[in-house]
Amino acid sequence: MGGVAVLREVAASFVVPGPAGVAIRDRLKGLTIADEEVLRLVGGHLGSLASRDLRARCADGLDHDAERWAQRKRELTGESSSRWAGSVTKATHDQWALARRGQAAHVQSLEAGVAAVRHRLALPIGAKGTKHAAGGYRSEREWFAKSRRLRVLEDRLERERADRAAGRVRVVRGGKRLLNTRHHLEEAGLTEGEWRRRWEASRRFLQADGESGKRYGNETLRVSPDGEVSIKLPAPLAHLANAPHGRYVLTARVAFAHRGEQWRDRITANRAVAYRIHEDVDRDRWYLTASWSIPAVQAVPLATVRANGLIGVDMNADHLAAWRLDAHGNPVGAPRRFDYDLSGTAQHRDAQVRHALIRLLHWAARHGLAIAIEDLDFTAETTREKHGRRKRFRQLISGMPVARLRARLLSMAAELGIPLVAVDPAYTSQWGAQHWQKPLTSNKHKTTRHEAAAVAIGRRALGHPIRRRTTPPRTHQSDGYGHRTVQAEPGTPGREGPHPRIPGPRTRCVPPGRGAKVGDQNTHHRSGCSAEHETWQQDSLPLSL
Repeated sequence: MGGVAVLREVAASFVVPGPAGVAIRDRLKGLTIADEEVLRLVGGHLGSLASRDLRARCADGLDHDAERWAQRKRELTGESSSRWAGSVTKATHDQWALARRGQAAHVQSLEAGVAAVRHRLALPIGAKGTKHAAGGYRSEREWFAKSRRLRVLEDRLERERADRAAGRVRVVRGGKRLLNTRHHLEEAGLTEGEWRRRWEASRRFLQADGESGKRYGNETLRVSPDGEVSIKLPAPLAHLANAPHGRYVLTARVAFAHRGEQWRDRITANRAVAYRIHEDVDRDRWYLTASWSIPAVQAVPLATVRANGLIGVDMNADHLAAWRLDAHGNPVGAPRRFDYDLSGTAQHRDAQVRHALIRLLHWAARHGLAIAIEDLDFTAETTREKHGRRKRFRQLISGMPVARLRARLLSMAAELGIPLVAVDPAYTSQWGAQHWQKPLTSNKHKTTRHEAAAVAIGRRALGHPIRRRTTPPRTHQSDGYGHRTVQAEPGTPGREGPHPRIPGPRTRCVPPGRGAKVGDQNTHHRSGCSAEHETWQQDSLPLSL
């Protein structure tokens, strides 16, 4: 008996909640040599304390509790201050938690790779695969090599599971990639001095959590409404102070161009604002980042979002394909394409994504519509064991900035008040191409697979099935030979009755007396019939039910 493909259950669509915080940044212009030296000394001293605290937190593992946290904070207070110690310990705990989440994702990736190799090893050599599962290996040589790789993956998986059960994580302050670059300076195009500057800058600690009720919302890193920045120096560096109460005032002033009024309102009301100072070694600049939490905005009900239709968006490696749909799931107008180029530096890629999203959001804002997008997660898709030798395809998936695009779209849409609907990505490309690509293709426009997927995404967000009802055979159409694409559900009252005359496209009106009894024929069968005249309200008809 042949195998039957089992479709996985499609998750329900939902309105994405808004962002929980805001972050803005400005450059510290006009710093003197003394200012930069103080920032390096303070950041280096607090960075050494953060490294020591991270080692202690990793040693505690899963046995860490509130009492141990308080003990760590007391150990750091004597060499800094109570507020600096609180910021260090909180940042350390967040870093440990992030390492745990990364460890869980790595275990998931290894499990997917082991399952894929085991499946392919169990198949005969040369067995063909399907759309849902890979086939057997091509030769005995490849089968033998993969059998050895399976042992390697199983050993790695066993070690990672043991580390996770014991609460062990492996994390490097400054980044593992930059650490390994030290051994490949020629390939990276760096000298030892340049690498050392980057390493020291990445390991500095100059960030302080805000405190509501304190002056300007932060006692440690304080920024006044006129842009003056002052730092509470740690105890060993108090002799560097140039202001009362052990503080150092920087020469540079900041003026946040984006959300500056919101920031000024917060600090004027003494509401908490967190700050972070960091050095960009490549540009030889210093930056100040301000961040604060915002109250959760109640999400718009899904029924309200669906009322006027929405825009379905399909994300691809080099563009966003979008199509507007009405409330019935019918495509309206022509599709739109928003291109971006993901080559070059990280700043260039981020700018390309941002510009594409700006054009998409402005289009949605002009029509007052929500945006439907797939809830993508390629954690199990990027493993090389699943896609075999399709190296370019794996690189294509790995290069898609899913997380960055999702974060950018969420924050930018919330700023414009545009709701986002997340849908399950299962089968949207396949079913969209199957049911919508050919019907939407005309002599003037050839619909692409991605545009058809955008229609499928939009229909799923609206609660309609993706499948499009096809036209019945000619002898089975309404009224013998009249064209009918829309078919009523079996339980719809009056589905077998005659249909009212639909006004023509030119006048949009019905001549007097025409079709007065078309919608109700009970006059011919029994007395006591209903009124002869009924009011029909013309509306756009859905292409499927």
